Amino acid sequence: MRERITVPKSSQPIVAKITIPGSKSITNRALPMAALADGVSTLTGVLFSDDSRYFLQALQTLGYQIEIDEEREQVIVHGQGVKPLSQQATYQLFIGNSGTSMRFLTAMVSLGQGTYELDGVARMRQRPMQDMIDALSQLSVTIEDIDKTGCPPLRIQGKGLAGGTTKVRGTDSSQFLTGLLLAAPYAQNAITIEVIGELVSEPYVVMTIAMMEQFGVKVSKDNQHYLIPTAMYHARHYAIEPDASGASYFMAAAAVTGGRVKIMGLTRASLQGDTRFVDVLEAMGCEIGEDAEGIEVIGPQEGLQGIDVDLFAMSDLVPTLAAIAPLAKSPVTIRNVSNIRLKETDRIAACVTELRKFGVTVEEYPDGLKVYPCSSFHHDVHVHTYEDHRIAMAFSILGMVVGDTHIEDPGCVAKTFPDYFDRLFRVIK
Repeated sequence: MRERITVPKSSQPIVAKITIPGSKSITNRALPMAALADGVSTLTGVLFSDDSRYFLQALQTLGYQIEIDEEREQVIVHGQGVKPLSQQATYQLFIGNSGTSMRFLTAMVSLGQGTYELDGVARMRQRPMQDMIDALSQLSVTIEDIDKTGCPPLRIQGKGLAGGTTKVRGTDSSQFLTGLLLAAPYAQNAITIEVIGELVSEPYVVMTIAMMEQFGVKVSKDNQHYLIPTAMYHARHYAIEPDASGASYFMAAAAVTGGRVKIMGLTRASLQGDTRFVDVLEAMGCEIGEDAEGIEVIGPQEGLQGIDVDLFAMSDLVPTLAAIAPLAKSPVTIRNVSNIRLKETDRIAACVTELRKFGVTVEEYPDGLKVYPCSSFHHDVHVHTYEDHRIAMAFSILGMVVGDTHIEDPGCVAKTFPDYFDRLFRVIK
């Protein structure tokens, strides 16, 4: 794996039609639903990245039969309900640094009868799981954090999920609620989940509920309460959308170069809340178009305007916006994203640190940052990526404009977008 990669400077506006790999979020929701379904599902447009591979490996370890065709971006899942989970055996599930895999699988294996131990890399052992532990414990699941830190590794002593009522905090991650929602239909009785506090990244929960309905399970919502009946997912052919988060970097490339980029196959009707990043870019002066092929972003010739924006609902895009913010003509303020301090790295601190390397003036807040315009960037900057794919991809866009920028550990993008740099370099002229 290369220690670093140098991003070439763009000498002209980026003009391209871009094909983006499948959505990680949709892939890692479709997999457990297809596995728990009542027959054979064919998933197309599947993302094959570190995160999705960890999920696939875990399902196979649990005994689910899965046919994988990476070349065709297809997975055939032989749904067997909870039958593979009924074995009274011990399972070791290693899921790297995949937060979705850890949170979704923790809830899923609580349906089983075995002993399940879930672990990951060193950073995963620092990522909070206490909200999931508490929520499942309220449903009489025997679950423990082995090191008593509120983080992985976890051990679940399976005895099935009885059903009933539980509460889960929504302020740090929506993935805890999503994990519970995905498993809940297979409890012995209906489950009611009450969300405590404001729900971060709510569009991801909206996505979850929409996908559950597509697989045949209807969730009812009343204010902060979610009611999930006992039911079974139905097998189906399911096409996974292009990844909106991954598309954001190419949209940003058009925005900062005054270029024109069309994201093929992605529309405003997408299940993914991160598609709304086009609204942020539009507010900054970009022109947004859409037709049968996809969404197009056209960057302004006179430069971007600054913005003051709450990104609570799409916090994964904070690095993207932060990295292009110093290229705007007025300050960019990003608010209400304290939860991203608990991601693959502390993303607020990481963005502030790396921007300052470029000579950018940045103010750091507990829940966000303010980035000022920069007219004279430092060159020969080495961007530390913190083993965080989003830092690597976001700062490659700033590097493309500044030049002489070196992205350390570029292989970290394999978490969600393995050939990102290949695709980016093909459009830089």
